[in-house]
Amino acid sequence: MTVLAAGLALLGSLFFAVGAALQQFEAASTARATLKRLFRRPRWLLGGLAIGIGTVLHIVALKYGPLTVVQPMGVASLLFALPCAAALQRRRPRSGELAAAAVIAIGLIGLVLVVPEHSGDPSLSTGEAVALLTGAAAVALVLWGAAQSAPPAVRAGLLAMGAGVLYGATATLTRVLVDGDWEVWFLLAVPMPALIALALLQRAYAVGHFGVAFAALQVADPLTAVAFGALLLGEPLPTGTASTLTALVAAALTAAGTVALARTSPMSPTHDAITR
Repeated sequence: MTVLAAGLALLGSLFFAVGAALQQFEAASTARATLKRLFRRPRWLLGGLAIGIGTVLHIVALKYGPLTVVQPMGVASLLFALPCAAALQRRRPRSGELAAAAVIAIGLIGLVLVVPEHSGDPSLSTGEAVALLTGAAAVALVLWGAAQSAPPAVRAGLLAMGAGVLYGATATLTRVLVDGDWEVWFLLAVPMPALIALALLQRAYAVGHFGVAFAALQVADPLTAVAFGALLLGEPLPTGTASTLTALVAAALTAAGTVALARTSPMSPTHDAITR
C-alpha cells in the first residue's frame, strides 16, 4: 500500500506540474492576467483540470500511505514543472534551473521528513479560525505590497509566496473540515483565501519567471500549513538535536536553491513579447 501511495502521489505531482505550466503559459501571454480573462482561455482551464486531478490523486495517496511518504513525493512537481514550462516555450530547460530545483526539492523533503505525525483530531475555535484567516491575509497583503516595486524575479517570488501562505491557510481549514470539529461558517470561509491565492498566483505567473514563482509556492504552502498546524492545531514540531539540525540544513538548502533559481530562471518569451 505504501508503494501504491507513493506512485499515486508521484502521478499527482506530474498532473499538478503540467497544470501549473499550462496556466503560467496562458497568464504570461495575457496582457492583464485577471481571473475573468483567464477563465475564457481553454488551455488555462485545462491546466486547472490537471491541477484538480493531481490534487485528488494526492488526497487518495494520503489514504493509503503515511504523510512522511506522500508529502515528499509532492515536491517532485517542481522538477516536473520546469521541463513542462520549457516545452511550452519551445526551449530546453537550463541545467542551472534543474540543479536549483533539485536543491529546493531535497530541502523540502528534508523539512517534511522531520515533522512528526500527529494522531489527534484537529479542531479550531471561532477565534482561532478568525486569527488564521486574518494572519494569512495580513502576510499576503504585506508580500503583495513588497512585490509592487520589486525586480521581476523577486516580484514573481513574493506574489507566489503570498499565494502559498493563503493556500497554507486553506489547507489548515480543510484539514479541520475533513478530520476534526468545525463550525458551519468554516465551510463558507474556505473558498475565500483559495480564490485570492489563485488570483495572486496568476499575477506571479504573468511576470514570466515561472521557476521562481512555482518554487516560492512550493516552499510557502507547506511551511505555512506546518506553522498554523503547530500554533493552532497543536501538531508537533521537530524536537531533538538531530531533527533540529536536519530542519536547519534543509531550510538552508531550500533558501539557497530558491535564490539560485531566481538567478537562472529566464523570463517567459511570451511575456517578453507582451512587455516590449
